[in-house]
Amino acid sequence: MKFRNFKMVDYVVFGRGAFDQLDEILAPRRKGEAPMIFFVDYFFQGNEAFAKRIPLRGKDKIVYIDVTDEPKTKYVDKVRDELVAEFGEVSGIIGIGGGSVMDMAKAVSLMMKNPGSSADYQGWDLVKVAGVYKVGIPTLSGTGAEVSRTCVLTGPTRKLGMNSDFTPFDQIVLDPELIKGVPANQQFYTAMDCYIHCIESLQGTYLNAFSRSYGEEALRLCQEIFLEKNTWDDDADEKLMMASYAGGMSIAYSQVGVAHAVSYGLSYLLGTKHGIGNCIVFDKLEEFYPEGVREFKQMVKKHNIDIPQGITKGLSDEQFNAMIDVSLGMAPLWENALGKDWKEQMTRERLRTLYEQF
Repeated sequence: MKFRNFKMVDYVVFGRGAFDQLDEILAPRRKGEAPMIFFVDYFFQGNEAFAKRIPLRGKDKIVYIDVTDEPKTKYVDKVRDELVAEFGEVSGIIGIGGGSVMDMAKAVSLMMKNPGSSADYQGWDLVKVAGVYKVGIPTLSGTGAEVSRTCVLTGPTRKLGMNSDFTPFDQIVLDPELIKGVPANQQFYTAMDCYIHCIESLQGTYLNAFSRSYGEEALRLCQEIFLEKNTWDDDADEKLMMASYAGGMSIAYSQVGVAHAVSYGLSYLLGTKHGIGNCIVFDKLEEFYPEGVREFKQMVKKHNIDIPQGITKGLSDEQFNAMIDVSLGMAPLWENALGKDWKEQMTRERLRTLYEQF
């Protein structure tokens, strides 16, 4: 047998206030006058108190990342070109925000050292050269972007990640203080990305003891937070942050499944954000994940969360076909969910019927 030899994050720091160690963490990674570039979620723009906590030195720069839409390849290329024109070389890129900001940090880091467009590297193991030093600091928890080997991008023809051993962060900083006070709906949608990771991983054909160990712990934490707790407290922030980490690790040695494969099509065509897109899809997947969907609906009801309905109503055949094309391009996800004969099971007609439910 041949086993996957996958790359993990090199360094992890966890704890309340860990963000304040960032200056010390970055110091040995600085290269002369080449700056550190801080990608910060535009949610923090105008927050001077937060900006003052970012350890700027010399030519360091804060770049506020617009996450109105999930990262597009043209946005990655634009930011890369601007940094090259302004600085030539940079010492590193630090992504501070949710999954989209962290994915932007990973993608631009890679494109600082690889030629062409980021669209050229959408797929598996197409990146051949390591990027510049990169750090991930989540201010939302659930996506697992802090530990994954991909950065998901929407390109000219598809939504697909730059999946490679060069994609994971060199360092992550997990500070539960940074996710405190996230609006309930946003918190839920992002956290459910983690929950769905676990369900898809634990029921997938790629499952092994490595994936199961992380997936079961992440699932237990999600169940405790969203079903057992009646108030959101500091303990919930800490456990959600660790659930996100463990959920991301679970799929590192396996894969996600039907919900992610289908939601990629929604995102590509309609711009649906990843967390809410997964919730819209998972809500209708009883035939694939009956127990997981039943529990998900309990969580939705308990926390008074709105799951949008009817978003594909009135779409044209051409639009449905565009979503189907993107979804069926996610071969590893479908194989994990349905097995090697997934193409016989998930026909275009069956997938069209599924899309019509959302």
